[in-house]
Amino acid sequence: METIDSTRERRAKILQELTLSSKVHVSDLSEKFKVSEVTIRKDLNELKKRHLLTRTRGGAIRLPETNIGNDTTISDKQLHHYREKRSIGKLGASLINENETILLDSGTTTLEIAKNLHDFQKLTIITNAINIAIELLKYKRFSVIMLGGHLRETSHSTVGPLAESTLKIFYCDKLFLGVDSFNLEKGVSTPNIEEANINQTMMSMAKETIAVFDSSKFNKRSFAFIAPVSKISTVVTDEGIPSEIKMQLKQMGIKVHVANVR
Repeated sequence: METIDSTRERRAKILQELTLSSKVHVSDLSEKFKVSEVTIRKDLNELKKRHLLTRTRGGAIRLPETNIGNDTTISDKQLHHYREKRSIGKLGASLINENETILLDSGTTTLEIAKNLHDFQKLTIITNAINIAIELLKYKRFSVIMLGGHLRETSHSTVGPLAESTLKIFYCDKLFLGVDSFNLEKGVSTPNIEEANINQTMMSMAKETIAVFDSSKFNKRSFAFIAPVSKISTVVTDEGIPSEIKMQLKQMGIKVHVANVR
C-alpha cells in the first residue's frame, strides 16, 4: 500500500520534471514511477488544484512564468532600500526571545534578521532560504533546520510539496514573513504562486506572524495572494510608513514597530 510520503515524493518529482521539460505525459510518468496511469492522473489533478501546473489532455504543462509584478533576483533586491532593511532586521531580531523556535521566510529583509542574532545562545531556526541557513551556521550554536523542496533561482528558497509537508511537522513561536506587497484591502501578496503557497503553510504553523518589510511595499499588490492583513499580528517597517496606514493597523489590533533608519 502506498504511503503518504511516497505520494508526496512522487508529486514533487513530477514538478521537478516540469522544470526540465515544459510538458509531461501520463503514460511516460506511469512508466517512470512504476504506478498506474490512474494514480498519475490523480497526482496531476491534485497538483492542478494547488495551482502548480496546468492539465492538458494526456498530461500537463508547467505554469507560465509567475514573476508578474516584481519577482527580481535576490542579488538585485539587496541593492534596493538597503539601509532600511538593515535597520528593520535589527529591530525584528529584538522581538525574539531566548529558547524560541522561529521561522525565517526567504528574503533580503529576513536575511538581515539572521545577521543580528548575536545576543542569543539557544534558538531553533527553521528556514527555506539557503543563504539564510548559511548565515545562521556562522553562529555555531543554533539548531538550524533547512526545508527541502524545489530550489528557486531568483530567491534562493525552497518551495513546493516537499517543503510544505516538512513544515507541517513543526510548531513555531514566531514567523518572520518577508513581504513583497502589502495592501490593507487586498492583503499580503507575492509575485510567485509557489512562494505564496509555502507562506500560507508557514503562517498556519506559527503562533505569531511578524511581517518585516520596507515602506516601499505599502499600497502594492502582487500576482499571488498570501493572506489578509488581519492574519498578521505585528508589522516591522521603516519611517516611510504612511501615517494613515499606521493608524489603521493599530486600530485593527496589529502592533507596529518602526525602525529609525537615521
